[in-house]
Amino acid sequence: MKKICFYDNKNIISEQVKEFRLRHNLSQSDLAAKLQTMNVNIDQQMISKIEMNKRQVTDYELACICKCLKVTPNDILNFDEIRF
Repeated sequence: MKKICFYDNKNIISEQVKEFRLRHNLSQSDLAAKLQTMNVNIDQQMISKIEMNKRQVTDYELACICKCLKVTPNDILNFDEIRF
């Protein structure tokens, strides 16, 4: 499988994940624990990589991250701020 990167970016949600996580006073470990209860195999290091834009995010992971952070996919994708 070919990895998709756009100007060395691996995802488009890195900043929003961190912003919403901090708004909910969650650590990376807290978010990872919430995701693990939803059968998403992500640990604290993977959350860090997502927030540093060094890891891709699947659609299922995106949906679960949104649920944990109580936001919609539109909130977290924030297409208005993305430069293609």
